[in-house]
Amino acid sequence: MAAARRARAGGGGGGAGPGFGRAAEPPPVPQGLLRLARRSGQLNLAGRGLTHVPEHVWRINLDTPEEAQQNLSFGAADRWWEQTDLTKLILASNKLQSLSEDVQLLPALTMLDVHDNQLTSLPSALGQLENLQKLDVSHNKLRSLPEELLQLPRLRSLLVQHNELSQLPEGLGQLLSLEELDVSNNQLTAIPTSFALLVNLVRLNLACNQLKELPADLSAMKSLRQLDCTKNYLETVPPKLATMASLEQLYLRKNKLRSLPELPSCKLLKELHAGENQIEILNAENLKQLSSLCVLELRDNKIKAVPEEITVLQKLERLDLANNDISRLPYTLGNLPQLKFLALEGNPLRTIRRDLLQKGTQELLKYLRSKIQDDGPGPNEEPPVTAMTLPSQSKVNIHAITTLKLLEYSDKQAAEIPEAVFDAVGANPVATVNFSKNQLKEIPPRLVELKDSVCDVSLGFNKISSISSELCLLQKLTHLDLRNNFLTTLPEEMEALKRLHTINLAYNRFKVFPSVLYHLPALENILLSNNQVGSIDPDAAEGAGQAGNAGPAEQ
Repeated sequence: MAAARRARAGGGGGGAGPGFGRAAEPPPVPQGLLRLARRSGQLNLAGRGLTHVPEHVWRINLDTPEEAQQNLSFGAADRWWEQTDLTKLILASNKLQSLSEDVQLLPALTMLDVHDNQLTSLPSALGQLENLQKLDVSHNKLRSLPEELLQLPRLRSLLVQHNELSQLPEGLGQLLSLEELDVSNNQLTAIPTSFALLVNLVRLNLACNQLKELPADLSAMKSLRQLDCTKNYLETVPPKLATMASLEQLYLRKNKLRSLPELPSCKLLKELHAGENQIEILNAENLKQLSSLCVLELRDNKIKAVPEEITVLQKLERLDLANNDISRLPYTLGNLPQLKFLALEGNPLRTIRRDLLQKGTQELLKYLRSKIQDDGPGPNEEPPVTAMTLPSQSKVNIHAITTLKLLEYSDKQAAEIPEAVFDAVGANPVATVNFSKNQLKEIPPRLVELKDSVCDVSLGFNKISSISSELCLLQKLTHLDLRNNFLTTLPEEMEALKRLHTINLAYNRFKVFPSVLYHLPALENILLSNNQVGSIDPDAAEGAGQAGNAGPAEQ
């Protein structure tokens, strides 16, 4: 039997025998390393400048080792016939441009690491490694993944970050055992719908790709604890993602989000990173859903105000609001018991001295707490009713109505305007209405009551998806602000607004220039940026003589 093994070794091309041509060159894989690998089942060939994998590495469990061909006496530790099958092979940081199909000669492999090479493709034989649990092919030049990869029933970790992938196999969801998937730093524009089948996935990294949307099917990943979507082109997060009850870390930095996602079922969410987006408003209701949050990172956005409801985040330890447009802070911020880090640099804060900001988080929180005491009612106490305040939740400024002709109910996150707000107007003429920064889904019906006097209406930063007939009856209207809503069209009835001079439709969802705007004789300013309008009819615009000042339409 030994003779047969030796004969097979002689013809099998172990290729490292002494005294033949290449003996003067140091072998690429030292025999001592191979001996150790036969005992341990692990072989580390990282950083050896390999341009190809020597054949005897693939055949390490098939061919008789070189030392068996020599007249040697073996100790108990060197019994090559008692070798262990290779289970871990590390080929990282070499110069490999391809892998041989001979990889199938190592069926016991549980881990294969070939990261940081120059691979442009992977062998189909990988699909025969049915015991493989971890595959790291990151930092290569791969443009596709072989379909055979989907035949690995035990694969738990697949790392393909930093390659040149423009798409993933549609059947990737067949890897039912997968717990970790990293496809970051590629050129992906879409995610296969089969991802929904990866119910055991714990960590998913989609960062640094070209994704414009996430499939709602991701919500089926009930085990997912970490989701990284940093540096893509996301404008929204599917509402269905709110059902991912196991999610603990969500990274949405460097996208195009205009608001925080609604995550009512993510009771375990501990970290939310949404810096470097276009967020202008913090929705108080959204904050109330994040009671387990420890880290909230919102730096480099356009946030103008921090709602009092921030105090519901009783477990918050880090709050990063640097480089926003915040001019004042709620004093109740000082009552967050676990807060250890608060970043505020780069904000136009007017109520806090610069030297106080430089003293650190604890001194700042101490100052905010002291201001709560100085200012009287605490965050849970009802404010006193005065001549300027209605004895209701609406808190309408009567003085503004009577002297400034201003009806204001903004930044309340209200789903509808309370009846008391309109009741407070009485017989007073109102010229300006500001209902911005709420959660309105439609034009308040009672707005028509102000049609005899109102000329300036602001309904920006709401959730309005259509314009009702009530608005079209405000025939004295000269300025209309509807920015940051969900509008896709304008009704032809708006042609009745003969005095309309300026309309702001920025940050909506228009794909076509609203044709009714061509028929408004007084219209001079159209702000339509950050929509998807591809073109304006120059003939119609010239005929109307009004579209010359239109804001740029985002392509």
